[in-house]
Amino acid sequence: MRPKTNYAKSGDIDIAYQVVGDGPLDILVVPGFISHLDLQWEMLGFEDWVRRLASFGRVILFDKRGGGLSDRDVGDSTLEERMDDLRAVMDAVGSARPVIFGVSEGGPLSVLCAATYPERVQALVLCSTFATANDDAYPADAKMTPGLDHMRYAAEEAWGDGTTVRYISPSLADVPAAAEFTGRFERAALSPRAAQRQLSWIYDIDVRAVASALHVPTLIMHRTDDALVSIVGGRWLGTHVPDARYVELPGNEHLPWQGDVERLVGEVQEFLTGSRAVVETERVLATVLFTDIVGSTERAVSLGDRAWSDLLGRHHGVVREQIQRHRGIKQDTAGDGFLATFDGPARAVKCAASVRDAVQDLGLEIRAGVHTGECERVEDKIAGIAVHTGARVMAQAEPSEVLVSSTVKDLVAGSGLTFAERGTHVLKGIPGEWRLFAVA
Repeated sequence: MRPKTNYAKSGDIDIAYQVVGDGPLDILVVPGFISHLDLQWEMLGFEDWVRRLASFGRVILFDKRGGGLSDRDVGDSTLEERMDDLRAVMDAVGSARPVIFGVSEGGPLSVLCAATYPERVQALVLCSTFATANDDAYPADAKMTPGLDHMRYAAEEAWGDGTTVRYISPSLADVPAAAEFTGRFERAALSPRAAQRQLSWIYDIDVRAVASALHVPTLIMHRTDDALVSIVGGRWLGTHVPDARYVELPGNEHLPWQGDVERLVGEVQEFLTGSRAVVETERVLATVLFTDIVGSTERAVSLGDRAWSDLLGRHHGVVREQIQRHRGIKQDTAGDGFLATFDGPARAVKCAASVRDAVQDLGLEIRAGVHTGECERVEDKIAGIAVHTGARVMAQAEPSEVLVSSTVKDLVAGSGLTFAERGTHVLKGIPGEWRLFAVA
């Protein structure tokens, strides 16, 4: 799913963007106050959320000026300048009239764009957002800013420590790995000084007058106990945006790709298409195997396109043969990597070892990761934490090494397989610490 990053010119500013899917609708996602096109794919649930949106639309992602992969040294910017950035991305991807999906602090910008250029906006979706952060705009007993106040404190005193996880992903607040990743995300997305400037700017935003004059179809969604942006912001929009559909969802997660994602995306799909897909989800216990060629980029450069393509084809043939031989099911390929599932962990481990040995005759080395857990089967695809865990286990492997989780090691006791301990690891985006073992 991870797409290529491209750049659009907005004046003399470079705006980074990605495109996923090719559905009949264009869905332009306007991110919140921090984003990072590369790292966000490692966030728990993000890829599944994008995949679900891409099932009925072409999803367009970008980093706003001043952060992420877009130009950083841009000084202070206005909503109007950021609106120019949206139009630059739309033009770059050939999107005449997208749906604009504003998340968190991206909501006010989305509102302004839809009101200013209604002829270029098919519909507006707002999630976990607000028209203004000014408490005086809301009832005296309904405060908007506690979560935002903490973000400001974090930017001034603790940026990069991951303390913001308590507000953007409260269900992961007590997971050390989640705080570590959030800190890394903070540092990659913005410097402390830039974060302070952006947050101060948020307190000055006020698009209430514009929101009350919107004339595009609008869906507003907000979780009742959102830990960062108070529900009062969503309720104000639901009351004041003309003819808007307002949906209040249970939960305290701020990010749309966490919590009850299927319910949230189902609301979006029904609003945009008139029907909500019935996603048949089956939960199954499966063993996942990930493989990846070591040093593939360098090898491709040294061989040239044609020779590398031929070698890659031979590699793919070997991997498919071994998966079939060990009664596995090929689920996906991405470049030079494979994902396969097995109904028994021992077969998955033996398959990985066979692939490792077989590709050496081609002058290639692979790394492999194996994990067993509960997966979600949606139509002919599998998803879920177990799949993400398998990928992260593989990422820890050395060249020609097959790594397995402790779950796999325990399940194959008595199979004759032997392992060497590789210590305890924190896997990116996966809660907890994991003991890993290499197949001897």
